[in-house]
Amino acid sequence: MRKHFIDNIRCLVILLLIPYHAAQAFNTWGELNYFVFYPNKTISSFIVFCSPFYMPVMFLLAGISTRYALKKRTYGQFIRERVKRLLIPFVFGTLVFCPILAYIGDKTNCGYDGKFFTHYKIFFTKWTDLSGFDGGFGVGQFWFLYFLFVISVVGIVIIVLSKLIFKNYKADRMPFGTICLFVIPLPFLYDMLVVGGKSFAEYLYVFLVGYYVLSADNALEKIEKYRYVSLFVGLVADIADIYMFIWSEKDFGAINTIAKAFTEWFMILALMGIGKHVINHAGKVSDYLSQRSFLFFSIHFIWIVLFQYWFSGLIVTNTSMSYFVPIVFAYLATFICTEIAFRMPVLCFLMGVKSKSDSAG
Repeated sequence: MRKHFIDNIRCLVILLLIPYHAAQAFNTWGELNYFVFYPNKTISSFIVFCSPFYMPVMFLLAGISTRYALKKRTYGQFIRERVKRLLIPFVFGTLVFCPILAYIGDKTNCGYDGKFFTHYKIFFTKWTDLSGFDGGFGVGQFWFLYFLFVISVVGIVIIVLSKLIFKNYKADRMPFGTICLFVIPLPFLYDMLVVGGKSFAEYLYVFLVGYYVLSADNALEKIEKYRYVSLFVGLVADIADIYMFIWSEKDFGAINTIAKAFTEWFMILALMGIGKHVINHAGKVSDYLSQRSFLFFSIHFIWIVLFQYWFSGLIVTNTSMSYFVPIVFAYLATFICTEIAFRMPVLCFLMGVKSKSDSAG
């Protein structure tokens, strides 16, 4: 039986990418962005509220989906599908969208005053941190695709090698209290195998927990049963994390890291439990979004950055307008471009999705 709540959670997370990425232009911790307005603690609190669990839940869902996919596919078929769905869109997105982002980053952060096409030489020859904020080579939001591709390949190797160990293992025997204990390794993983400020170790761990534990029906039932317990713990930890990181003048160090870990794990459990209870169904809206969510992911970032850049001179004095107006236009432009791309089989192939004609067939 298809678990529709997995697709629906994934769609909701992707839809929230526009306000999440728009908020980065207002961060209070001095991180560069393709376009920067000014620090704002309230908007920055939204980033900190989401960031501990926002992308980890995507890797956890990928781990669960991998478990289901391998029931129907061989390992070779799975890897070939990952190349098609992840590696090709990563290359395409990096070559087509990221030079535009880097160009704007160079103009706003480094004073670049040259022409757009001239900047391609800078993009392909200037290597720094892969963000592109300084005009150098960057991968934008497509870091998620290459992380997930590598993690999928490494995950398959781990799964194959661990078959004997886990042959008689069943996650449905695991009580909810034990599931909660998976939070323990997280604080130790944040600084391991870091690339571009993101931890391969953290996301691989969450992916494998999704594969081995949260893919079991009985484990999901327990998570659903205790969904509000998870939500309470997650929100308390999240509020503490926001206070320590944004609003307090003190450096809480390890305590802040622990709060982040508890936020990550228990908000993931809450999302899974509430999602299973509330949105575990299909419908016209969910089908529409599921078919287009990956295109939305690929296209959205360029529009939020462009509209922030274009509107900056008009609305910079009003914080609410500076934040919300580019978001509204970015949603409109992204959905329009998504509809256009969805009707073009070549673009759909390059972005890793089935086209409208393929979906109808």
